[in-house]
This record gives sequence, structure tokens and C-alpha cells, in this order.
Amino acid sequence: MAIILDGKAAATAAKADLKARISSLSLPPVLAVVQVAGDPAADRYVKAIGRTCGEVGAGYALHHLPADVDQATIEALVAQLSGDASIHGIIIQMPLPAHLNSARVIACLAPHKDVDGVHPANAGVLANGGSGLVPATPAGGMALLRHYGIDVRGQRAVVIGRSAVVGRPMAWLLLKADATVTVAHSRTAELAARVREADIVVAAIGRPRMITAEMMKPGAVVVDFGINVDDHGVLCGDVDYATVVEVAGAITPVPGGTGPMTNVQLMENLLLALHK
Repeated sequence: MAIILDGKAAATAAKADLKARISSLSLPPVLAVVQVAGDPAADRYVKAIGRTCGEVGAGYALHHLPADVDQATIEALVAQLSGDASIHGIIIQMPLPAHLNSARVIACLAPHKDVDGVHPANAGVLANGGSGLVPATPAGGMALLRHYGIDVRGQRAVVIGRSAVVGRPMAWLLLKADATVTVAHSRTAELAARVREADIVVAAIGRPRMITAEMMKPGAVVVDFGINVDDHGVLCGDVDYATVVEVAGAITPVPGGTGPMTNVQLMENLLLALHK
């Protein structure tokens, strides 16, 4: 039976540390969130960000725009917040509606306030092995591994998924931590064989329970970033948790694994942005 990598417990400890560090500052850092109406899932996520800010003592400013907001208006808001010295970090809640050009909106964001790590300048720094503002979800996954004392140095890791916000940056973070990394995806030939070679399996492909126990090397560490709803309306990850937990050495549950660490890492990035 695998060790359960409990993200809720790790996040609770991390929030206590963040609260102590923020309380020692003369002024708390302030996070601004730009959200376009119309996505219930985004509503829940934005509310969770606000709660986390309150728990650690950070300032929080939500800019909620109508669903039909035009390109010029959202770009002007992001540019204005980027130039506002009282705002230290900015999140543009994704995805934006189809009528908006996300790349153009992101281009208006000051890289040093990009606490979600989505600006090309920050992605380039990470890809080149540098340090800075990293996408919060993969950074939270790495923080969870560190919390449980899992050393990735020299380990063979397979990252299943190549998105710009999870898969690719997770691969870069593992490389930076001296793992030997393979990036796989839905079109990878002999995917099961590639996964079976891995000491660390990272699932970020967005397909419910795609990674099964038969694909798993006994004792592997499994990090599941998947958030899916199956045909029965049950929340589940990209990993078939019920079977893989019997084979793996350590595994993140869904929910309660990598998810709670994402907002913690946003707060870490906010503190980092405060000093940039």
C-alpha cells in the first residue's frame, strides 16, 4: 500500500509558515485577480484564492469583468494593474472567453508580477534552468514531494502531458532537480512501456483514470494533477487511484493531493514578486 501524499496536511503547514512570514512585513503583499464572468469552475477557484489570501494575511483585489468584455478593456486593466505600485502580483484567470486573445492579454502583464508564471519571459527563464515565477500547479507538486522528503535526483521521471501550465513546466522543474525526464502524451507510442520504466510518474493529461496499475513500476512515486469528472459524476484524477495505490510507493489522492498546494505556491510567488 502506497504512502498517501496528503496535500491538505502539507498546505496547512505551509500556510502557517506563510502567515508568520507575511505578518513580519511592514505591509502585506497584495494580489490582484482579473476574472471574466461566465465560468462556474473559475468562480470556485477564484474564491479559493481569496480564502487563501485571507488565511495567510495577504491583500486581495478581485476585478470581475462582464462576459462580453472587449479586448481593449481587459488589456487596459492588466496594463494598469501592472503599473500600480500597490499591487505586487497579478493573476489573469484562464481560460478567457473565445472572443478574447489570451496571448495579447498576457503580453500586457508585467513579468515581475506574473505570479501564475504564464508570461513568456518567465516560461523562458524556467526552460533555461533559471529561478523565478513558476506556474503554481507544478511548483506545488514539487513542494509536495519535498514536504514528504522524496528526492528526485537521479530518478527516472515520466511526465504524461505537455501543456504549457502543467506538463512542460513540471518537466523543467524535475530536470532542474536532477531527475532524468521523459515527456509523454496521448500520442506517445507504447505509453504503458514508457510509464513502467519510471520511478516517478506525473499524470497531467486530462483523461480520467487513464493511468492504471498495469502500467506502473512497483514502488513508483505517482503525482496526479488530473481533475476530471467521470461518467457517474465522481471527481477523479488521471490515475486509477483505487488500483495504483496498491502498487505505488507513494501517491497523491484526488481530491486532496496536488490541488491544495497550488494556492500555497501562489502565495510563495506573491512573496517572491514583492521583492522583485
